[in-house]
Parts: sequence; C-alpha cells; structure tokens
Amino acid sequence: MNRVCIPDWEYKERIQKAAKMLRDRGLDVMIVASTESDYANARYFSGFWPLFERAGVAISASGDAALLVGPESAVFGKDFGKIDKVFVLREFRESADPSYPELQASTFNDVFKAIGVTGEHIKIGLGSYVECTLPIYEGLKDAYPKAEIVKCNDIMVSLRQIKSANELACIREGFRIIELATDEVIRSLKPGVTELQMVGVAQRVIYENGAEYEGLPMYVFSEESTRHAISRSRYREIKKGDIVQLNLSAKIDGYSPSIGLPVIMGKLEGERRELVEFCRQMHEWTGENLKAGVMASDVAKAFLQKYKDAGYEKNYVYGPCHGTGMIEVEAPWMETSTDYLLEENMTFQIDTFISGPTFGCRWEKGVAIKKDGIESYTDYLKKGIIELEF
Repeated sequence: MNRVCIPDWEYKERIQKAAKMLRDRGLDVMIVASTESDYANARYFSGFWPLFERAGVAISASGDAALLVGPESAVFGKDFGKIDKVFVLREFRESADPSYPELQASTFNDVFKAIGVTGEHIKIGLGSYVECTLPIYEGLKDAYPKAEIVKCNDIMVSLRQIKSANELACIREGFRIIELATDEVIRSLKPGVTELQMVGVAQRVIYENGAEYEGLPMYVFSEESTRHAISRSRYREIKKGDIVQLNLSAKIDGYSPSIGLPVIMGKLEGERRELVEFCRQMHEWTGENLKAGVMASDVAKAFLQKYKDAGYEKNYVYGPCHGTGMIEVEAPWMETSTDYLLEENMTFQIDTFISGPTFGCRWEKGVAIKKDGIESYTDYLKKGIIELEF
C-alpha cells in the first residue's frame, strides 16, 4: 500500500532545524510535551501519539533527541516512535496519577545526559508551554534547580507554520476523504435521524477510505446547536426545516483538515437566508484577500469592519482564519492583533462563523498561501447553500 505519510528522514530533518534554533537562542535543550488530544509538538519530531499518558521530546542544541513516555508506553513508544532513544518518566503518567511503586523510571537527568546536555546551570526551553503539565514542570525544576527555564513556543510556531511538500500531501489526502464523507452524510440526512447517527456515517467513510482517525470531533449540529462555535453532537433528532451544520474531518499521519458548511432540511428563506449568505460572502472575500506578503492583521481588521458595515457586528465571534496542520486549529491565528506577514506554504482554514439568536452558520475549508493568492484544497463549498427536499 502506497500510503500518504511523513517519511522518516523528515522527522530527523525537523530535529536538526530545531537544534539550530536552540543554538541561535543560547538554549541548551528544549522540551516539548503533548497529550492525547493535543499531540502535535511531540508527534512532530517523533511520530508518536500518546494514549492516556503524556509524551514529550527532548532535543539538545547539538541535535540529539529522545522520546519521553509514561510508565505504560515503553514498548508502544519504541514500536511507534521515530526516535531511537526512548525514556520512561513518571512525570508523563496518566491523569489517574498511579504510583507505580515497582517502576524503575528514568529522570530528566538521565535523559539530558543521554543527549549530551551536561552541567547544572543550563538553559531549558519549553516549546509546549500550554501543554506542559505541572508534574513535568516540577520534574524539570527538581532535576535542575539551578537551571533557567524559559518559554520558547515561538520556535514550534516557526517550525510548523511553513509546510513541506509531504505535509501538504497529507492535507490534500485528508480533504479527498472528507469530501467523500460529506457526500455520504448529505445523502443520509432525513428527518428523524440523530446528529450522532450522522457522525457515525462520517466515521465509517473516513476509515474505509484511509483516514487514521477523525481530525476533530465530528460536527453535526442542528438548529439551536449551530450557534455554538465549539460544541458536540448529541442525540437530538434532526427535523424538517432545520439548519444542519457539518464540519467533517479526516486525520492523515497526524494532519487534520476539515470542511464545514450548512445543509438546509428544506428551503432557507428570509432573514435566515440573509445571514447564511452574508457568512458565505465573507468566506469568499477572505480567500480573495490572501496571498504571500499580506499582513495578517490587515485582513482581520478589514474582515471585522465588513461585519460592522453590514450590521452584523453583534454576530461576529472571531477572525477570518486559523492555522491548520497537525491539529485542525493551530498557530498562527489571523486576528486584528497578529502582526506577521503571510508566507508561501502557510496553511490556514478559512473559518467563517456567524452566530445569530436562534442559529449559526460556518463555511470552512483549507488553503495554502501562494505568491499570487491561495491554493484551495477543496471545491466543495462552490456548491453553495444545499437545500434538501423531502
């Protein structure tokens, strides 16, 4: 089977790029940590996605690296990881907080020594500040009380925001599968089915066609739940006349794009149609205004102003785009306060959401920034407003 994935050599290349950035910053070592739900930074270097427990990667300024796993993942880490050196640390245990009294665990001192980091007065960078749990942080402090520990999240943003050819291939493959799942869910929609039943339809299709997992918890919301920017599907029966919001996703070797669109269980008319049409127009406007060299905040400011000019400021929730890659929502966001220039092969979800008093709507697709515009990874939204007849 010729599977779309990240080759082993690319993981090694990522470690060396990170090591150079550590040397440039005067850091001796960087730790990235991940959870099952936000696995990206550890998986970016190691290919390892933890289950229950936490995982991490330690990278030295000299370019050596180690995979750090919890007490139950020693064999799992060796079998699935792309890094030869694997250490079991108590600090990466699961949230049930077992004691493991018989475990002979390694320490951060063991890890750092194995990757060539010596001395006590070292400078440690936290590349996953938000994902770094308190046990991990306290473990570092206990092992190296004289060390300076600093945030270096921006290193990970810098590494991950420009996608390689292999990363783009994973994202494209994800969109191919999502289109198949969206088609099947729309064919299956009828009054009386539940939101969760439609999630099951989407899951079947993505797995049958090569996805390793959902790229996000599948969104199939109906009517009042569509007002939620973030939510979960439930047992609600979908009714004739409902607006049904789909956001379906497929994960390919960690990469997690999605497609979002509203589907109408009948005809969409009046103010409801005006709100959905405006949201779609803003989605298209965003795509037309993205290209390399554009300041991200300029797009976000103009986007917000258009909501205000149209009288929809109260319906505005967030800016026009967020980064996408190993996590469906990743840095950088495109906001009124984000002053960075768009660069070629940055990837974003154009995520256009509007929330009304009784329903909401989202149009969403993935794109890559190019010199003169964007490369869109799906044409699905060109179908426009989908109205089903019963």
